[in-house]
Amino acid sequence: MRLLSNSRRALSPGRIAAWVSLVVLMLITLFPFYWMLRTALSDNTQLAGHPNSLLPVETTLGAFKRVLGLSTIEEAQAQGGSGASVNFWLYLRNSLIVATVTTVCQVFFSAMAAYAFARLRWPGRDKVFALFLAALMVPPIFTTLPNFVLIKNLGLLNSFAGIILPGAFMTPFAIFFLRQFFLGINRELEEAAMIDGAGHRKIFFGLIIPMSAAPITTLAILTYINSWNDYFWPLLVGQQENVRVLTVALGVFRSQTPQGGPDWAGLMAATLIAALPMIVLFCAFAKKITNSIGFSGIK
Repeated sequence: MRLLSNSRRALSPGRIAAWVSLVVLMLITLFPFYWMLRTALSDNTQLAGHPNSLLPVETTLGAFKRVLGLSTIEEAQAQGGSGASVNFWLYLRNSLIVATVTTVCQVFFSAMAAYAFARLRWPGRDKVFALFLAALMVPPIFTTLPNFVLIKNLGLLNSFAGIILPGAFMTPFAIFFLRQFFLGINRELEEAAMIDGAGHRKIFFGLIIPMSAAPITTLAILTYINSWNDYFWPLLVGQQENVRVLTVALGVFRSQTPQGGPDWAGLMAATLIAALPMIVLFCAFAKKITNSIGFSGIK
């Protein structure tokens, strides 16, 4: 009787409906990625004739070869691609430099600011923190023009410094995220360290940072993904090829119109390669990210 009761509860209509809804939502979410892969594996010249095909049209790896520079101009044009060269590895290197430096700097400075708001006592601390929280409601587009004018006046256009600097320092979200975690650390540990003669610098680097490895790693991953996917600011500041990041390069690749139409197969192949590292990174640390956000009290 107990087994029958458990079986009925497991197969209840509400439970079945919940699982069906979950599967449908997963399929809707993953379908764009499948369509990207389907297009990337297709022959660009045949796509227009089979727009509704769920399978790759004339399956080929030519798009990936074009993006990675492994095909000749004649082969690229024969498959409906552009004859222009795509320096994919240069753009990939630029994206790695920008995302890595931005992440390291932003997490480091945000951690110091969060510690100051969570542990240090100084006049106007709560008011300043309230201003930081208010900055969360300011759309980033409002600060784009002032930042651009500043970078231009500093002579940093078309340089890695110009792309990195606006995001290299603390951000309101990062400060709030880490401050919530720092507030949960037992103060008795810091008091014991102070009794042993440790100052704030030693406590921060020797105690707070090691104990906050999980939220700091989470913040670093989120910052890295956001910096990797950024498009508008690198487009404004880094227009020269030597500092052009991958997201901007994809826009340039999209503007090339061989045979009167975009190289959709090549564009999807480049997008897939560009997105794959971030997808793997997020999937590998998805549990850590959700656990850290929940522990920090962010709803």
